Amino acid sequence: MTLDLYADPIELTKALVDIPSPSHHEEAIADAIEEALRGLDVEVARYGNTVCARTNRGLDSRVVLAGHIDTVPLAENVPHHMETSEDGVEVMWGCGTVDMKSGMAVYLNAFAQLHEADELKHDLTVIAYEGEEVATEFNGLGHLQKDHPEWLEGDFALLGEPSGAMVEAGCQGSIRLRVTAHGTRAHSARAWLGSNAAHKLAPIMGRIAAYESRDVTIDGCTYREGLNIVHLESGVATNTLPDEAWMFVNFRFAPDRTSDEALEYMKSIIGEEEDVTIEIDDIAPAAQPGLGQPAAKALIDAVGGNVRAKYGWTDVARFSEMGTPAVNFGAGDPGFAHKKDEQVPTAQITEVSTALLNYLKG
Repeated sequence: MTLDLYADPIELTKALVDIPSPSHHEEAIADAIEEALRGLDVEVARYGNTVCARTNRGLDSRVVLAGHIDTVPLAENVPHHMETSEDGVEVMWGCGTVDMKSGMAVYLNAFAQLHEADELKHDLTVIAYEGEEVATEFNGLGHLQKDHPEWLEGDFALLGEPSGAMVEAGCQGSIRLRVTAHGTRAHSARAWLGSNAAHKLAPIMGRIAAYESRDVTIDGCTYREGLNIVHLESGVATNTLPDEAWMFVNFRFAPDRTSDEALEYMKSIIGEEEDVTIEIDDIAPAAQPGLGQPAAKALIDAVGGNVRAKYGWTDVARFSEMGTPAVNFGAGDPGFAHKKDEQVPTAQITEVSTALLNYLKG
């Protein structure tokens, strides 16, 4: 399919949605995006199915526009279709409409429209990357961060995650620990001959249950932390003491903590118990909102001050790790992401596009 990057972002969203691109199958959409970008007078590079382009006009600052091009597996929801509600709201339905081909369409359109425009206030980089919806090892932005970090360099970055046409600043970090208790198996009728592993988790579970969440306000955005048991397993038979019991404990932490600080805090809550081991299953850093930066302030003005904290983790953290403030800014309700009835109001696509163009033109 040939993409017209100058088309209305709503039409460009339709075109992107109609190219199936579940994770590990992004070649066709990457080919289409690369072909369209190579038609512009800009620098273009491709790594796997991640496509990058940038202007080099020597402007005083650089803004990075990034979005992933993969989706979750299709659920008979491609190609797109349109509906109009009883109150006259036009809605586009289809896999990726929210997460996040509408955001990618807006970013590609802005890049094309402004790459040679006199009113452009910042050099631009656009990144369309693969493998976000699967394990971290496949994440195209992560690969760039490791092997080609120059493509992530900028004064400010925007990620096209759905945010309801608001700016969602920064993101929480996340740590998941596997906490395992070890015991000795025995018949429940002769319990004194064994050691119940499940019981050894009880004191830890009590401390986690007693945890009180912390609210942290940074740059006017309030992040609420949470510590929870999210998975629990034990048991051999209904008449047997288990010799192993384990659980996943997840900590969503505010951006004022480093990953190491958050890990130490988790360990202080879990404590030390005999015959209990702790392993790190997953760890992802938080991202500072960075709204004090001049480039960020200008975006906040462009969206009429509509800003809130981002709950959950997104790839903005990769930019934050490199010292680049980053926010999430895209159309649609993230609650529809990954659902069979994924949908986005087309007016929000236009709203995000208008705000972005106004921001980039100063």
